[in-house]
Amino acid sequence: MAEIKKQPQRMCIACREMKNKSELVRFVKIDNDVVLDKTGKMAGRGAYVCNKTECMEKCVKTKALNRVFAQNISAEVYEKIKEQISAK
Repeated sequence: MAEIKKQPQRMCIACREMKNKSELVRFVKIDNDVVLDKTGKMAGRGAYVCNKTECMEKCVKTKALNRVFAQNISAEVYEKIKEQISAK
């Protein structure tokens, strides 16, 4: 009998939907900075956003990373996110 492997589930901080971890983009808080985690394995507190333009835009508009990491995230970080959205 074939073994079914379950995918880890995470919640998008923008749309609040549960999705497979592989479908989401991870941001990590390192010291007082927030960076994009392309590998999904960086150490630190993580937050997940759907890899969709709508969710990325909502994350920026509502400043969702501020809420998740309980600190004021600089405008430069949100600008980097906007650049990554447009680079898709």
